[in-house]
Amino acid sequence: MHGQTMSGWLLVALCAATGAYCLLGVRSGRGQDREGAAGEALMGFGMAAMAVPAAVLAPPVWGWMLYAAVFGGAAVRALWRARGSSVHTHHAHHLVGSLAMVYMALVMAPGGAGSGHAGHGAGYAAGGVPLLTGALLLYYAAYVLRSGVKLMPVAAGTAGAGGGTVAWGARPELALACRVSMGIGMIAMLLTV
Repeated sequence: MHGQTMSGWLLVALCAATGAYCLLGVRSGRGQDREGAAGEALMGFGMAAMAVPAAVLAPPVWGWMLYAAVFGGAAVRALWRARGSSVHTHHAHHLVGSLAMVYMALVMAPGGAGSGHAGHGAGYAAGGVPLLTGALLLYYAAYVLRSGVKLMPVAAGTAGAGGGTVAWGARPELALACRVSMGIGMIAMLLTV
């Protein structure tokens, strides 16, 4: 039980730190970058809140429904943005992430669709739709691997030469690292469903 609590707190810390970094991106970004960072900050803080171990704080049923409503709204927004955008893949990823959060909130709610979340205390049985959970796990595994490859260092001759200092919130490699971290966090959360 101690291991589950510790891993839950580590996931909370990872997701909260990622959400905080994304807020820096909101502050220093422009246009679609700013909106994307806002969506990722919401996802990071939402994941952190959902990962709090139930031994510390077991949300009431209405809390899980609130998560589902917030991320349902985020899914509608992502769908709307993907419809009229030239950056369809990024909005599609936000759509998948928001729908995954709705799914997990509904599954983790006591008495909800399956009433399951192995990391959230006694009384919950593993529940959820295995095919859907498996598809989401495959999606996030592929996303993490594809994004992680982009973090590999490039040869010194091909690296861009640049002068000046880039603001913390505008560093593309840190934003990508945050996306990889949230993808890994989603995998961890989905494994408990």
